[in-house]
Amino acid sequence: MSTARRVHYSYEDYVRALEDSEIKLEYFDGEIYAMAGGTLAHAELGARVISQLSQALGGGCRVFTSDAKVQVEATGLTTFPDATVACGETRNAANDRNALVNPTILVEVTSKGTEDYDRGEKLSQYRQIPSLKAVLLVSHRSQRVTILERTATGWNTREVRAGEHIVLQEPKASLSVDVLYAGVALDPA
Repeated sequence: MSTARRVHYSYEDYVRALEDSEIKLEYFDGEIYAMAGGTLAHAELGARVISQLSQALGGGCRVFTSDAKVQVEATGLTTFPDATVACGETRNAANDRNALVNPTILVEVTSKGTEDYDRGEKLSQYRQIPSLKAVLLVSHRSQRVTILERTATGWNTREVRAGEHIVLQEPKASLSVDVLYAGVALDPA
């Protein structure tokens, strides 16, 4: 009879593994996870949202690609969102100078293999970032973006579709759903 042993990796182990890896890795609760590769539609949607955010946001905010590492200090989750916006001065994790801990906006383009995680556990952890004002969940299956915005009383969730705009209150920004999805061959359902 064999018994499975869970290997607990330190954050330092994770950083070393990431340096040697050709793929992005996520770290949580002593475990290292390979992040799923994306489709062409996923990559195009990520690029389009970054382009629109860069154009829509005024000075004082910086837009980062999926190469920017974000750490949720409250939980230890360290991951690579599809896009990250940081407004004001950026702050790095105490244990990783390459991990941002104070994002203002996070964007996840969903995929067949990650949609439940993106809309569930990962989102739950993102909500624990005090600086976070909004999360955008960009659908890979249909022209639909779920917007979650922090308000004085909690989180407000709404969806926008073709013909509508993604309007953010803080920081102020407006993105066109039609421009985001124009010509993108969406993944089958």
